[in-house]
Amino acid sequence: MANQEHLTILKQGREAWNEWRQQHPEIQPDLSDVQLPRVRLIEADLSNTYFYGADLFSANLSQVNLNRTDLSRANLSHTTLSYAKLSRAKLYRTRLSNANLFQADFVGADLREARLKEARLGDANLYGADLSDADLSQADLSNANLTGARIVRTNLTEANLTNCRIHGISAWDVVLEGARQESLVITHSNQPTITVDNLEVAQFIYLLLNNKKIRDVIDTITSKVVLILGRFTEERKVVLDALRNELRKRNYSPVLFDFEKPANRDFTETVRTLAHLARFIIADLTGPSSIPQELQAIIPDLEVPVQPLLLEAKREYAMFADFRKYHWVLPVSLYKDLPGLLASLNGTIIDAAEKKVAELALEKAGRLERP
Repeated sequence: MANQEHLTILKQGREAWNEWRQQHPEIQPDLSDVQLPRVRLIEADLSNTYFYGADLFSANLSQVNLNRTDLSRANLSHTTLSYAKLSRAKLYRTRLSNANLFQADFVGADLREARLKEARLGDANLYGADLSDADLSQADLSNANLTGARIVRTNLTEANLTNCRIHGISAWDVVLEGARQESLVITHSNQPTITVDNLEVAQFIYLLLNNKKIRDVIDTITSKVVLILGRFTEERKVVLDALRNELRKRNYSPVLFDFEKPANRDFTETVRTLAHLARFIIADLTGPSSIPQELQAIIPDLEVPVQPLLLEAKREYAMFADFRKYHWVLPVSLYKDLPGLLASLNGTIIDAAEKKVAELALEKAGRLERP
């Protein structure tokens, strides 16, 4: 509960309050759980105040100093906070729906799980603020400074992000359905301005432009990754794990992914994404299960060498014959047992795959040289 003496002084108005604050800078005012809807406190010094759970619905707090103030779980819906100072303020689960936050300063503020639906944050400074799990749906963030902000699982549905500064932002699992993402500034304020129109790719674009090693990183990935496909029963996974270990010894980066799940769009996209990163693919056709769908998602449209494997005692599934027309699909390599498979890996399987990699590279280079 609020300190009644502090509340009495506040109700006397801004001038009395500010004078009291100047006379007692050592006191942290306690105004927790106060009921002050529609209060008018323009330019009041409310810094370092305890407003936990307070009801300030539709209050006029423009130009107030709320630096380091604890407003957690407070109700600030429809409140005017234009030009307010909220640096390092605690706004955890604070209700700010429909609030006017134009040019407010939220540097380093804690806005986790805050409700900012339809809030007006035009030109606001959110440098280094934590907006994780916050609801900013339909909020206006045009021209806001989000430099270094943390935006994790944040709801930005139908929000306006036009001209936002997003250099150094940390954005993960953001909901952006219907959001307006035009002219997002990805460069630092002291650098030439570069803009993109997609928050989710902004970090990657910045790395491409500014990290001299990023192309080397991409080249390294695509020159080392080997995608291993097969069945993940207990018996068959022993083979896949052994292949992975042997490829590691040969300086490859094997990717082994369990696709023993119902096929859906995410399944197909994951297979294709991994295949695009791969230098070549090893597919064990023994007990195929999900292999037909995996290869159908890869082979027809992606020229990546595919080396099929098959236990001698088994037969390849019937529809696999349809893939023989693609010359990047290598002949099926039969193996008698696991030791025999591993023995042939380096001298036969890898050599054949690498030869096909080189062949496909020459073909691509030839196509690019044609007028």
